Amino acid sequence: MDARLQALLDKQDITDLVYAYCNASDRHDLDKLRQLYHPDATDDHGGFFKGLAMEFIDQLPQIQAPMEILHHNVTNINLALDGDYAEGEIYVLAFHRIRTDAEPMDLLIGGRYFDRYEKREGVWKYSARAVVADWATVNNPSTVQLDHPLVQGSHIGKPGLDDPSYDFFKLLKWGER
Repeated sequence: MDARLQALLDKQDITDLVYAYCNASDRHDLDKLRQLYHPDATDDHGGFFKGLAMEFIDQLPQIQAPMEILHHNVTNINLALDGDYAEGEIYVLAFHRIRTDAEPMDLLIGGRYFDRYEKREGVWKYSARAVVADWATVNNPSTVQLDHPLVQGSHIGKPGLDDPSYDFFKLLKWGER
């Protein structure tokens, strides 16, 4: 029973790590993102980047600069554990609204993260991540209508500290996992 309970706790810690990655990416919270990877971790984002995760995070301000909206949604989480090592196939829907010279465009990607995790000093973090796109839908121009009357008066999410969540929450802080 103790091994099953530890496996459940480890899987929850890894699931929390996956969710923290989505939040940090969507809010452009690079401090939080750095906390999620081991210093020697790698990241393979296809055409955007392949190498050390910390170097990828260093390049994110330029990569994310034209992205007006980022919205990662995790669906299926498949995890396998072996002591302090784990692997995950994480299904994700990632929406991007991208500023262009003409009009903004939308990119919706259905894909998966191929992850490796290691528990070091009692903490699970990414040791490797690869992004796989299974499908994509592009709308050019964008079909997002945040100015539509049905949305008027709503709080609108934004990257960075201007996001309404930072004024609302006391426990979910910027730069913290």
